[in-house]
Order: sequence, then structure tokens, then C-alpha cells
Amino acid sequence: MVSSTQSTIGIAIVGTGFGQKVHIPGFQAHPRTQIVAVYHRDQAKAEAIAQQYQIPSACETIEAIVALPSVQGVSLSTPPFLHYEQAKIVLKAGKHLLLEKPTTLSAREALELQQLAAANGAVANLNFEFRCIPTWLRLAELLAEGYVGKPRLIKVDWLVSSRADASRPWNWYAQKDQGGGALGAIGSHAFDYIAWLFGDVKQLCARLSVSVPERPDPESGQLKPVDADDVCTILLELADSTPCQLCLSAATYQGRGHWVEVYGDRGTLVLGSSNQKDYVHGFKLWGSQQGEPLQELEIPKRLEFPETFQDGRIAPFVRIIDRWVQGIDEGRAIAPSLQEGLYSQRLMDLAHESNQSGRWVTVK
Repeated sequence: MVSSTQSTIGIAIVGTGFGQKVHIPGFQAHPRTQIVAVYHRDQAKAEAIAQQYQIPSACETIEAIVALPSVQGVSLSTPPFLHYEQAKIVLKAGKHLLLEKPTTLSAREALELQQLAAANGAVANLNFEFRCIPTWLRLAELLAEGYVGKPRLIKVDWLVSSRADASRPWNWYAQKDQGGGALGAIGSHAFDYIAWLFGDVKQLCARLSVSVPERPDPESGQLKPVDADDVCTILLELADSTPCQLCLSAATYQGRGHWVEVYGDRGTLVLGSSNQKDYVHGFKLWGSQQGEPLQELEIPKRLEFPETFQDGRIAPFVRIIDRWVQGIDEGRAIAPSLQEGLYSQRLMDLAHESNQSGRWVTVK
């Protein structure tokens, strides 16, 4: 845990949807961060949000935000199509960056951000929060200890209903060129934790589908076309040749939730949650060795959150902030950084390439 006795880091909030739900309470809970500014493209709305949360400064441009001497780091949780240009302004100003996933719209953009961060001495992290959830940390420990032996099969099911209702309005999420779709929303997480837990990917084959092809425009009510995926079926071959199967959907009524199953030559580990309303709360871990029945495994108290919140996303986000702050103190990025964000983005790009070609693609 980062020491609370060191200097406070001034934070600007950019993105006030997810930002108000998770980022603002997360930064308010962390002992080393103080929110000193908030951005909204509408100055009046920026000022209203600042007043609501007692934030000293409100700005309607990113340039104004990074010009404030009190701002040392920027939390960026705007829609994906805005990440690249906004993050460039932040990093060129030498401000530290905490970025929501997916990283950008392409690996080329993500690589440029990584290079900008290095050139300007900025520490940049991604909010890949599954790396900070107690059950997931225990899964990582058991895998590292060889609990399952040599993996034979990895299976990921992530089936939720957030986009199942066809009457849900058309917006950026419905548009592929805006970074919308299930691959960006949840596939970016899956690609990151597969790399974290199991290592690099050798090749992949992806099929990205649109099961709700039209949605009503929120202003006119007219149906508009959807070209961003809501169902992704992806096969991976890892660097050690282990096969991995992903089935991801944001359009499944009563989907089973989020499950990771690992089958090895010594044992089995199953991590999962059927919670449809909160994608962090509810995870449990089961294990079995030598063909014995699966039993729920205890999560050590040392891995538990020191504080929990009604919104399950806040506690792991506080741990992400902790890694970011530690990296700022030490002058180096601690995973998950832009390096991990770039890797996830590269796999996303290759998934689109595979879907378009109908072929396996090699990860280079």
C-alpha cells in the first residue's frame, strides 16, 4: 500500500459518466489523491459537477485542464474515440495519465501514447481492474503455484444483458468506428487478463457478430444501423500452445455472467460470478485436483479489500490508483500500464482483422 504520509497528487477528472460513478469516489477514497479540477465540454455542466463534489476548478477544454499548476495527473474515462486526442494533450503536457479501457481505436494510436508518455516523463496506467479483485488475485497465485499443472484448456464465458434490449438507444457504443461494441467493452479486459494469467498469445481466430442490427435514435426515434459487435466468439492459441476459447456477449438475456475455467493435467480451477448488475461483486473460486469434486476455495484475508463500496467497481479502482501513485512516486509505470493497454489493443485489432478475413492471424 502506498504511504499516506507523502505529498498529495492533484487530479483532474475528464469524463463524467463513468467518472462520476467510479473515478470521483475512487480518488476521494484514496489517501494520496485530491481532485482539483473537472472537465466537461459544457462549461455550465463542468461548474455544476465541480460544485456538487466541491472541486476547486471547472474547465471546458483539456488544454485548460492541463494548464492548471495544481493538476499533476489526469483521469480519463471518456468514450474510446476521444482517448487518443485527449490523452495526447495530457501526455504532451507532462501530466500523468490514468486511462479507461479500451486504450484507443488502434494499436498504432496506443503505441504513440506509450512513446509520448516515455518522452515526457509521464506515468500512464490502464484501469484493468480485474487484476485487483481478491478472487482473481487468488486465482493468479494458484496458477503460479502449479495448482492445475500444465493447462490443457482455458474457457472464458462472459455473457451479460447490458445491450440485450433492442430498444436501448443508439449512441457511440453502436458504432464500430467510435470504439463501440462488446470487444472493446469487455474483450479488452479479457485479452488483458489472459496475458496476465496465462502469458502471450501466438495466434487467434475471431468471429464478431451484430445481433441487434438497429437501435432507435434518442432524438428522432428513427431506427439507425448498428455495426459494432455485441457477440464475440474467439479462439486463441497461447505461446505455450494451450487452446483458449472466449465467448463474449452483451446481448444475452439471463446470460450466465462471467466465468473463467482452467483445466490442467493436475487439476481444475473455476472462477465465476452470475451477478448481472455489478461486474465486480459476486466472484467465487472453486478448485479440484486429481479428479476430486470441485470445492469452493477460501480467499485469504490478506487479499481482501480494506474497504468495499456499494458499487463493486470502486474498490478495485482504488487499487489501480494505488499502483498508479506508486509508479508516480518511483518514476516508472507499474502494470497495468500503457504497455499492457497496447497489448490488449493489438489483440483487438487482430480480432477485427481475423473477422474480416475469416482466417487465423498470427500475433507478432
